[in-house]
Amino acid sequence: MTISTVSPKYQVVIPKEVRQVMKVQPGQKYHVMAYDSGRIELIPLKSIKERIRSMKGILKGIDTTIERGPDRV
Repeated sequence: MTISTVSPKYQVVIPKEVRQVMKVQPGQKYHVMAYDSGRIELIPLKSIKERIRSMKGILKGIDTTIERGPDRV
């Protein structure tokens, strides 16, 4: 476990070991969550490209056949 200090500007440095493990990049955005227990979580936000790429193939194999009513032929 490493320790980080809050600066007078309320900035916190993410320790190098954590940055390397989590593959943090400069400019990366995070959602900051605060909990009643005094815990803070940083959740990385994915870019639109990453979100679309992660959805690739999720509908593979889905049955697309439907029965249409006689008025929809």
